[in-house]
Amino acid sequence: MVSLDFYKQEDFAGLNYALDEHQQRYTSTVEQALKRLSEINDPKAYAITVFENRQPSGFFVLDFGEDKFDLTDNEQSVLLRSLSINPDLQGKGIGKAAMQIADEFVRGNFPDCEEIVLAVNQKNLSAYHIYLKTGYLYDGKSRIGRSGPQYLMYKKL
Repeated sequence: MVSLDFYKQEDFAGLNYALDEHQQRYTSTVEQALKRLSEINDPKAYAITVFENRQPSGFFVLDFGEDKFDLTDNEQSVLLRSLSINPDLQGKGIGKAAMQIADEFVRGNFPDCEEIVLAVNQKNLSAYHIYLKTGYLYDGKSRIGRSGPQYLMYKKL
C-alpha cells in the first residue's frame, strides 16, 4: 500500500538511491532536492516521502513559494517538484499511486490549497502519461525547462 508523509531524516536511508543519466535529466535525486531545500531555507516548501508498505520508496517536494507563479496565477496553489521513485521499485505503480493520493494529502494538510501544478519534460512521456491518468490536465501551455520544453499541468482540488 502506498502512503505519503512529511519527510523525516530517518527516511533518507531508504531514499538515498541513484537515478540513471536519463532520469537525472528530468528530476533531482532526493539528496539534491534536500540540499536545495536547505540552501533556500524556504518555510513554504515541504519534502514528502512516498512509502510502499511502510518503506521509504520515493520522494517529492510540495513548494508553496514563488516558483509556482511560473505555472499559474493561482495564489492558492502548490508546485509539485522533484518526484522520483527508487529505480529498484519502478514499474510497480508506486508513482501512479502516489500521484493519486497526493491531492488527498494536500487537502488534508493544506486545506486552503485549491490546485496542484507541475511541469513535466515533453520527452518524459512515461511521467506525462502517469500525470494524465491521475487527473492532471494539460491545456496547451508549455515553457522551456533545464532539459528542454515542458508541459505545464494542473489538478484542481
